[in-house]
Amino acid sequence: MKRVTGIGGIFFKSENPKKLMEWYDKHLGFNLHESDEVAVVFKDRCRSESDKEEYAIWSPFSRDTKYFEPSKKDFMINFRVADLTKLVALLEEKGVKVLGEIKNYKQGKFVWIMDIEGNKIELWEPFIEK
Repeated sequence: MKRVTGIGGIFFKSENPKKLMEWYDKHLGFNLHESDEVAVVFKDRCRSESDKEEYAIWSPFSRDTKYFEPSKKDFMINFRVADLTKLVALLEEKGVKVLGEIKNYKQGKFVWIMDIEGNKIELWEPFIEK
């Protein structure tokens, strides 16, 4: 069974996300994308199916964000997955701590797990757009 297909995003805490984003834009050419949060969207073509787009998010969060809880870490990684429902069932069978139920958003299906070192991991099955 195919599990993780790529990195969907890297999220980390910052003292001033907007200012940090402006620095990365100025010095490294990151294009600011603002919706509910400050982020950079990296778009690419799926290597196995070149007519499909894939993207990854790079996003600083405010230092006081609750989004990473229950982890105490300053970062969270999002992994793209092939079949979230099957993967969650397999993870639960193996005793992995799954935080809540699968949630559906406009970007796809999401669920969160904890690894053995207390890192919160976001798993994402994107809705594929052509």
